[in-house]
Amino acid sequence: MTQRDLPSVMLRSLDDETRELVRTAAVLTVGDEPGIRAALYAALHAVRAAWVEELILQTYLFAGFPRALNAAREWRKVSGLVAPSDDNEVGQRESRSARGEQTCAIVYGPFYERLRVNIRELHPALDEWMIEEGYGKVLGRPQLDLARRELCIVVSCAVARQDRQLHSHLHGALHAGAHPDAVTQSLASIADLLTADDVRRYDGLWARVQGK
Repeated sequence: MTQRDLPSVMLRSLDDETRELVRTAAVLTVGDEPGIRAALYAALHAVRAAWVEELILQTYLFAGFPRALNAAREWRKVSGLVAPSDDNEVGQRESRSARGEQTCAIVYGPFYERLRVNIRELHPALDEWMIEEGYGKVLGRPQLDLARRELCIVVSCAVARQDRQLHSHLHGALHAGAHPDAVTQSLASIADLLTADDVRRYDGLWARVQGK
């Protein structure tokens, strides 16, 4: 087994840095340009730059490539940081499938095999892209731990009102090593970006995931 087979450390609660990262994820998903600029400026002073870079990269999976490009552009302006001259992950196509399967299996746990069947029934290309592109190329990158990635995905799905994917990633956050308190705190951190109906609905969904 490798280090990515099981989460090595449980994220028991949100420290200030993680809370700001999670909040930024939600704003990058649905915010307007001034809001994104303000969120990235706040993150610059609260979150390590490597985490912000990874969040921006994974934004394209959950909010689309245009938003990821715009976020990256704003981040370069706000931070004054230039893009890395090299990225060891770029071009590693031969390892994406195996890493994608491993990362996806952590996130989905006992639901993994059924997920693969369901996605293949939608389209085999979607199954391949999910594993190689989503979990292998992006979410399997080691520069940000999987628990924090999943908490960012949870809030992205919530503000985008993608209830079905939110349900999956609430489970995924737990499987990846986030304590239930950390998930609860993540949802609470974006309550002002949701309607009262959204908050009630997601509180109920989260209770069901926990078996309450």
